[in-house]
Amino acid sequence: MAHQRDYYEVLGVARDADGRTIKSAYRKLALQYHPDRNQGDDEAERRFKEASEAYEVLSDDDKRALYDRAGFDGLKSGGYSPFNGDLGDIFSQFGDLFSEFFGGQAGFGGFGGAGPQGPRPMAGSDLHASVQVDLEDAAVGASRTIEIERMSPCGDCGGTGAEGGRMRTCPVCKGQGQVVQGRGAFMIATTCRACGGTGQVPERVCSSCRGEGFVADARKLDIRVPAGVYSGLRLRLTGEGNAGLHGGPPGDLYVLIDVRPHETFARDGGDLHCELAVSYPMACTGGRTQLSGLQGVEHDLEVPPGSRPGDILRLAGAGVPRLDGSGDGDILVHLTIQVPEKLSKAQQKVLEELNEALPLEAEVQAVGDKPRPSQQRRRRRTGSFFDRLRDALDGE
Repeated sequence: MAHQRDYYEVLGVARDADGRTIKSAYRKLALQYHPDRNQGDDEAERRFKEASEAYEVLSDDDKRALYDRAGFDGLKSGGYSPFNGDLGDIFSQFGDLFSEFFGGQAGFGGFGGAGPQGPRPMAGSDLHASVQVDLEDAAVGASRTIEIERMSPCGDCGGTGAEGGRMRTCPVCKGQGQVVQGRGAFMIATTCRACGGTGQVPERVCSSCRGEGFVADARKLDIRVPAGVYSGLRLRLTGEGNAGLHGGPPGDLYVLIDVRPHETFARDGGDLHCELAVSYPMACTGGRTQLSGLQGVEHDLEVPPGSRPGDILRLAGAGVPRLDGSGDGDILVHLTIQVPEKLSKAQQKVLEELNEALPLEAEVQAVGDKPRPSQQRRRRRTGSFFDRLRDALDGE
């Protein structure tokens, strides 16, 4: 760049301006003539470079003193060389300053990448696994050991990908982490592919990880399955996923829970449903029986007299804990009547006598229809079959 304008004139400041004033003036010009705000404008690009060169000199006490004493010739004699027309040099030189100017970015668009600060840290990817448990374990909680394979930093190179961790300056981007290319009136900065934006490459590639910086690591993890889990629930283990990039945090491990079907119980949230077949006499007269719950716990169950098929008996609190902390569910027992397929002669005789003692008038009714008022009155007057059976037995 030809040095035809005085640096103080370029920034529009007095010769005795302090550093804060010089910085403020440059900030205003950088915002005004930034290439991403003036794409295709050669004059704006020239003014941006000119202002950057002026600030580079006047913000440095030694260079400014030399310039004040001997002008441009003094700078040359002191070994100073201005920017050689490359916008990438400017963004590399003032990366921290542009971050301050533009709210945490080195620039606006194409120049807002890694720059001299290197690539941004990236979190590692998440991993997924699955665990199967029985309903009994889901009810009380359980521990399981699972084996996963994740990517971890290579221990031989410390995750650098270089043998012994020895690195050298990237020959492609000269350590800048970016490659700036001109296309017509546009200047486009892209992350250097040779070094991935780090500005450094291995002197010699690590033989253990082949330069990747990561190796597969098989690990066994103890998983605590909380009480009340259900199929489809995912447990999250923070930090147990793949390692992050450029110093980023590791990902997470998600464990999918699958509860195996139970032979006896069907689950609905915290409630358990099952069927219980009771004998014909017990349905008529009532009685006590036992029901085997989870973990082999025996529950006393009171079958009321006159029970009918489809009646539901409830064992409060005998179900599965609810994950929302609202307590345990119930066991809901759906009654069926056990009808013997074969009868002895004695049993058949007893039932025939019972049928003669308790005749029941057959009533035909469409499925889903409600009883007619006359039927309701008749039922209230005569009672159910089970009621009459119980009355007859009580009268004997």
